[in-house]
Amino acid sequence: MKFNAEEWLEKARKDFESAWLNSEVVLSERPLGERYPLRGYEEGRAHPVFDTIQKLREAYLRIGFSEVINPLIVEEVHVRKQFSKEALAVLDRCYYLAGLPRPNVGISEERIRKIEEIIEKNFDPDELRKILHIYKKGKIDGDDLSAEIARVLGVEDQIALKVIDEVFPEFKTLMPEPTTLTLRSHMTTGWFITLSKLSGKYPLPVKLFSIDRCFRREQSEDPTRLYTYFSASCVIMAEDVSVDDGKAVAEALLRHFGFEKFRFRKDDKRSKYYIPGTQTEVFAYHPHLENNRKYADGWIEIATFGIYSPTALAEYGIEYPVMNLGLGVERLAMVLHDYSDVREMVYGFRHIELSDLDIARKIKLKDVPLTPKGIEIAGRVIQAFEENAAAQGPCEFTAYRGRLFEKDVEIFVFERENAKLCGPAYANEIVVHDGNIYGVPKNEKFRELFDEGVSTGIRYLDSFAYCAVRRIEEMIAEGREDGEVRSRVVENLSDINLKLEEGLMNYLISRGKSVDVRGPLFLSVGFRLL
Repeated sequence: MKFNAEEWLEKARKDFESAWLNSEVVLSERPLGERYPLRGYEEGRAHPVFDTIQKLREAYLRIGFSEVINPLIVEEVHVRKQFSKEALAVLDRCYYLAGLPRPNVGISEERIRKIEEIIEKNFDPDELRKILHIYKKGKIDGDDLSAEIARVLGVEDQIALKVIDEVFPEFKTLMPEPTTLTLRSHMTTGWFITLSKLSGKYPLPVKLFSIDRCFRREQSEDPTRLYTYFSASCVIMAEDVSVDDGKAVAEALLRHFGFEKFRFRKDDKRSKYYIPGTQTEVFAYHPHLENNRKYADGWIEIATFGIYSPTALAEYGIEYPVMNLGLGVERLAMVLHDYSDVREMVYGFRHIELSDLDIARKIKLKDVPLTPKGIEIAGRVIQAFEENAAAQGPCEFTAYRGRLFEKDVEIFVFERENAKLCGPAYANEIVVHDGNIYGVPKNEKFRELFDEGVSTGIRYLDSFAYCAVRRIEEMIAEGREDGEVRSRVVENLSDINLKLEEGLMNYLISRGKSVDVRGPLFLSVGFRLL
């Protein structure tokens, strides 16, 4: 069930262990009909980035490349080997890893007394000193420390956490210390390491691909750049590899995504790990892009390839030329899924599209009768309105006469003014079309909405009748002898006893969709005890 985050933060601050132990109170007991295996889930939707990754994997495998995983965490020395004099500029874009040091933790007499106060018993200080010592030596992992302390103190884990928190402040003041390990900023960094393990030990040609994350220390994230991205990269190691291999691989790979024509242009960047003159930009034409204002001519730069320089390969003992091609998965996904901002595509949820049927299923009745008899009476009320819809007021028609909550009751529909019993919108029906929610009559004028959209099957009359009978049940239960329920002009869904599941309205607004259910309803239901 929904819970108050502020209240739980306060509970955790005051007594984390108690809050954690009692956290099951936020779980709701499901009704019998909603438990497994009666409860199931519909098919989900793939994220555009991972959908593109899967298609890239299929494309690489189809043209004869084998998949590998390149090292993600690498020593900075590899960047220096590969980039030579450019290394400092490249390292400036790298994330360095840091780790927390293992503190020296002493156990004084004062600390012993405080621990005994917390655990409410005596313990062997030497055993605890031994645990803290071997933790300092790295023989116990940090996530096992509380369990080991709990074991030697003979207490539950949450008590051991309290001991660490209140007795050993050294753990709170630890500061990360930098290392020379970096997160891979280019897939190239990993390829040199991988190929060094295979060179001379594996039959040529070696054709490998890897699709994985890289990390770039950008100044900020913007519509075209993120701190982390996926690189879809491949290599061919062979005696006779050339620029022609790069062109052929680019074409074979991108045709899998509907690209039809290709252009190749020398890249001005001239990375030092490529042989001069081999670094090449790949431009490809896709008919889909002709409708894109940014790429109206249908052409886009989509990949880069080059031949690794022997000056870099020699650092790893590699004695064969290597062609390397890479492309950014997010860039390709933005083209295929029509995004202009990479942040929206990666972090947003525009790709999680709800169909008209999905939306229709999330429109619910707010109030329904309390009893099976109430459900039956609601049907009688609906029937009374339908049979006398055009009756001119003042008028009154009995919908039900009988027992309800052990009382003899008459429930009737009525109109006190000189107007028809049912207002003009009484037969309007809730229908979803192109992501919009409408309340319209089912006639020739709105035939397209019903033919192409999804009707909920809920009319204003139906949802109002359910609400009216619910209110009458409540009034009778309160001891009232008569009463009435009226509906006038409908402005929103709540006026006709309907609601959207939480979050759906924000979803509709974010996509420029609307809810238009306005209309004059003017229905009245009353009751009297007999």
